[in-house]
Amino acid sequence: MRIILKTERVYLRELTPDDAESFWKLNTDPEVIRYTGDEPFESVEVARRFLEQYDHYRKYGFGRWAVVLKSDHTFLGWCGLKYTEEKQEVDVGYRFFRKYWGMGYATESARACNEYGFKEIKLSAIVGRSMKSNTASVKVLEKIGMTFDRYFDFNGVEGMIFCIRNPYRNES
Repeated sequence: MRIILKTERVYLRELTPDDAESFWKLNTDPEVIRYTGDEPFESVEVARRFLEQYDHYRKYGFGRWAVVLKSDHTFLGWCGLKYTEEKQEVDVGYRFFRKYWGMGYATESARACNEYGFKEIKLSAIVGRSMKSNTASVKVLEKIGMTFDRYFDFNGVEGMIFCIRNPYRNES
């Protein structure tokens, strides 16, 4: 298990096939995936295969990471950075079990991911996407210092793209 980041309450580590059951449960909650455009995994085994084939760590050196509570090692969800080749950009994303919504875990984790992206990976900018109607996600993006950049079409639904530039760029 490779821990990538630690915050006050959680640590972020690479996802592994051992996370398949939690990953499956997270993605079968219709409220959790309501604003994502993703279909739920058909089974734990399908989730396991997805995790076995997840290659962002190898290809880019970063990716989506498991968010785990420090106090008891509970899997809360995931958060992390994703490089999209066709757009030539990195986005921060997050998904948490509903019982952990409204507790600041998304903000805490996403802020840490952005800082990691700027300080360790030396990214020049990070974007965040949200459906306009997902007000909770929009608030998280704003709380982590991202500003609205533009609207986009998300499968016929109005989406918003937020952006933050690297504040450490001029440091040596």
